[in-house]
Amino acid sequence: MAQPIPAGHEGLIPHLVVDNAAKALEFYKKAFGAEPIMAMPAPDGRIMHAEFTVGGRPIYLCDDFPEYCGGQPKTPTALKASPVTIHQYVRDCDAAIKRAADAGATVTMPASDMFWGDRYGKVTDPFGHEWSFATHQKDLTPEQIAQAAAAAFSH
Repeated sequence: MAQPIPAGHEGLIPHLVVDNAAKALEFYKKAFGAEPIMAMPAPDGRIMHAEFTVGGRPIYLCDDFPEYCGGQPKTPTALKASPVTIHQYVRDCDAAIKRAADAGATVTMPASDMFWGDRYGKVTDPFGHEWSFATHQKDLTPEQIAQAAAAAFSH
């Protein structure tokens, strides 16, 4: 009997829409160490659905199909923004950002030590999606974070 939730697919799964999903998957392999699981091409060659993992967690990917969505494109590049950031804790934030940049991402926030105890930075991939990386450096109490935030925003 089939399981209602397939193993490894528990929790939330980001589902990215891009122009040229095949090219995006190659970028994600170079930039984030993505491991492809599967891809279903449409008759015209666009990708209807693909799955890959980053850090052992699934991410879905597809090409934009505006003709099936009321004619409205859904990619961040078409919309000129994305309200979503995909976040990952990594052992070395600086190295993760460098790897993404070397693969073609744009660094939008260089890594720096943050008031909440993480080293943190962000990139935008060539398809318009925003990714953030953090390395946890120190455990702080809520009071310590509040004091550090007040100091950080007092400038």
